[in-house]
Amino acid sequence: MQTSNRNSAIAAAVIMVGFGLLAFYLPTIMLALGNVSTVAAGAVAVLFVAAFFLVFWLRGRAQKRRGG
Repeated sequence: MQTSNRNSAIAAAVIMVGFGLLAFYLPTIMLALGNVSTVAAGAVAVLFVAAFFLVFWLRGRAQKRRGG
């Protein structure tokens, strides 16, 4: 495995673990926010999904720019 591929795999794994942990606690966060505002709870869910795709989109753009 080449160094660039290994670094990409490690970065993707770290991102996935981070989002996995956040996804695990997301229902608890949403229930707590839902007591304050249902709109805020929905916004957190939307932001979570958008952030997941945004991180990988930005990572792909950065790799394309580097030529990898």
